Amino acid sequence: MAIVLEATGVRVEYGETVALHDFSLGLAAGDLLGFIGPNGAGKTTSLKAMAGLIPMAAGRVRVLGEEIEPGNVLGTARIGFAPDTPPIYEELKVADFLRFIGKAYRLRGDMIEERIDFWLDQLWLSDRRDAKIKTLSRGMRQRLTVARTLLADPTLVLLDEPAAGLDPAGRVQFRKMLGSLRDQGKALVVSSHILADLHEYCTHIAIMEAGRLRQFGTVAQVVGGKEDNRCLYRVTLARPEPRAPALLAEMAGLSRIEVHGREISFEFEHDDAEAAGLLERLMRHGLPVASFAPIEHDLEQAYLRTGIRQVD
Repeated sequence: MAIVLEATGVRVEYGETVALHDFSLGLAAGDLLGFIGPNGAGKTTSLKAMAGLIPMAAGRVRVLGEEIEPGNVLGTARIGFAPDTPPIYEELKVADFLRFIGKAYRLRGDMIEERIDFWLDQLWLSDRRDAKIKTLSRGMRQRLTVARTLLADPTLVLLDEPAAGLDPAGRVQFRKMLGSLRDQGKALVVSSHILADLHEYCTHIAIMEAGRLRQFGTVAQVVGGKEDNRCLYRVTLARPEPRAPALLAEMAGLSRIEVHGREISFEFEHDDAEAAGLLERLMRHGLPVASFAPIEHDLEQAYLRTGIRQVD
């Protein structure tokens, strides 16, 4: 697959504050990267640097081999960036706003109208095309911002909290749209705190903290963790058992033990024979086990394993 994005050693400074340290990653056509991290982690700064909207103190960003930096119109024309607080004109009608954007990109008039029809349909805004933007809900504004971003058919799509304000049905439709963009060979970066959604539609995950990239890899690499032979287990007792914490602490092979009333969780060998032996030991020690099952690793667990406590 063609390499779309290359970010190498990017550093961004605001005065004496370093907002982004040695940021490096690459994406190919069809890759969809999910960005997660706490407030102030550097996600939005990273997106702006990749979009060529802010100067870099060091490093470089390339899109399809073209150097990206503020003022490089040729390079940035290949990028679509949707900020979390969209800059839109309240008094304009939806279709008129998109026409303005299309003309700013110097698209042909017939192409503008065709793309407006297409994206309003894709983002379920067709019935609002003649409504003034000031009458739109927050979710509708987010969808309009995505439509604006995609109107020029960018190769690299950067979306900062695009699912904010979307209801469950809207999130389903949004996931389908992202899948369609991937199929078209675009590379996408989506910043979001809805980890379950990211796990479902992303190909890659980046976890950031304090301006640094803590983890970057495919979903399987990040979610699997470093101990691929271990798994999270969940045990439900028939009744609370005060002896449970002490008994579990003495059993070999268990880690990350948590006991909350009748609910117990811990990490153990991801092996059926070992799990059967552990269940036998639990019952032999008199624990009233009502259910015992492995839980597949997910993105939320991977995030918590980093020790970062807050998700933006």
